[in-house]
Amino acid sequence: MLIFDFAKRREVWQTATKVETKAQQRVTLAEIARVTGGVLTGEANAPVVDVSHDSRQAREGSLFVAVRGELFDAHKFIPQVMQQGAAGVISELERPANFTGAWIQVENVRRAMALAAAEVHHHPARELNLVGITGTNGKTTTAYLVASIPEAAGEPVAMTGTVEYRLGNERNKAGRTTPEATDMQRLLRQAVEIGCQTAVMECSSQAMDFHRCDELEYGVAVFTNLTRDHLDYHKTMENYWYAKQRLFDGRLGSRPKTSVINVDDPHGVELADRLKNEGLHVVRYAVKSDADITARDLEFSLAGLRFRLHTPVGEIEFHSPLVGPPHVYNTLAAVASGLALGYSLDVITKALEKCTGAPGRFERVPHDGDFAVVVDYAHSDDALLNVLRTARDVTKGRIITVFGCGGDRDRSKRAPMGEAAGSLSDVVILTSDNPRTEDPNQILADAEGGIQKTGKPYEKIADRRKAIHHAIAQAHPDDLVLIAGKGHEDYQIIGREVFHFDDKEVAREALN
Repeated sequence: MLIFDFAKRREVWQTATKVETKAQQRVTLAEIARVTGGVLTGEANAPVVDVSHDSRQAREGSLFVAVRGELFDAHKFIPQVMQQGAAGVISELERPANFTGAWIQVENVRRAMALAAAEVHHHPARELNLVGITGTNGKTTTAYLVASIPEAAGEPVAMTGTVEYRLGNERNKAGRTTPEATDMQRLLRQAVEIGCQTAVMECSSQAMDFHRCDELEYGVAVFTNLTRDHLDYHKTMENYWYAKQRLFDGRLGSRPKTSVINVDDPHGVELADRLKNEGLHVVRYAVKSDADITARDLEFSLAGLRFRLHTPVGEIEFHSPLVGPPHVYNTLAAVASGLALGYSLDVITKALEKCTGAPGRFERVPHDGDFAVVVDYAHSDDALLNVLRTARDVTKGRIITVFGCGGDRDRSKRAPMGEAAGSLSDVVILTSDNPRTEDPNQILADAEGGIQKTGKPYEKIADRRKAIHHAIAQAHPDDLVLIAGKGHEDYQIIGREVFHFDDKEVAREALN
């Protein structure tokens, strides 16, 4: 049982974190060299007004971070950014003999980028209640749910994630799930300036490995679950799990004030127990296990979900427009986060009962027919199983599943995705997702073996548009057509070209 006065905590946070802003003060190159541990050559007292890893953003007084990636080397843009008025360069390389500007040489350029950006923007996370969400599945919907709580209280909120970046009423399409440290620190400073008290962000494992979340002080850190994904990058589940724990163990620079953890997941149990033993504040949530925040007497339909919500500050009957069991977990994580931020249970539940979640997460395509068409972002075997279980819970007829696997990504999950699709679908149509530079037919062949294990009928139609049309054409009354893999995305990557492609648009086209 929690013994914590959440409302009092919010009052304390607001007093403690509303420090005097330094947004107008200038940081010098010497100060950047000091905080990054770098060696400075050049004008030490030159002021720095921004930090950028993108040459197109570099401006008068910017410090340019020259990152060498797998596909490009930003050092080739140094002449361009200096012409644009950059104050200097941060790099892991020694200053070139023919370079006359300021140069800071560091050991780890990505770590230095985070340190420099935090210093230049005066650590805006210290002036906010920052919520970080990590886990394999549920991050995006949980972020939308948490962000809806301060909005329901009449407060502007900042949010970054897979779908969009939000700053008060301004919304922009997301470039990546977790922005680079330069962009994140800049956005959080802007959030402070427009009066936000709360910011919510998805924290991907790769982003944390790349130091994008370093030097961000989290009021609340959420762990949703851990299942197989991104093994093309992490190689092993142990590495993947180790990366996820960065949000909680201090490797980002500090530890969260409150950790909100799903203890129906065995990794969550391990994490919660360890943090609790280290004297840290942990809020557990679960459906099957005993926890601080739980849901009982669950009911599911295509109209939404209902359950009895149990919290340390009261119990209520709760209903939501979100569909399916995974959203119960997302909702419990949001309730726990809202309480940790100091909002009342009344404000929290009123917000969550109206929130429709994230685009492309079990999103119905409205039409007048007597069968359902649903678009979902599921692109791992576990996510696909979860969405199919949801579909099975609310469908009287058959489930017709259209799905594919991404090219140039983790091949090890393709056969498991095929098996997941076949295990709970009545008919499977295997198609392309974003094939990128791989042969689409080879990707289909990799997934096909998994479907064959289940013995379910399937077809291979590499053209995604044709596959969606074919699936909808064979739907009968009470069936559900699930179009999985791309969700909110409105593009398809074939080769190195990006084409407009929106599953919802194509489904409407087929329905008409």
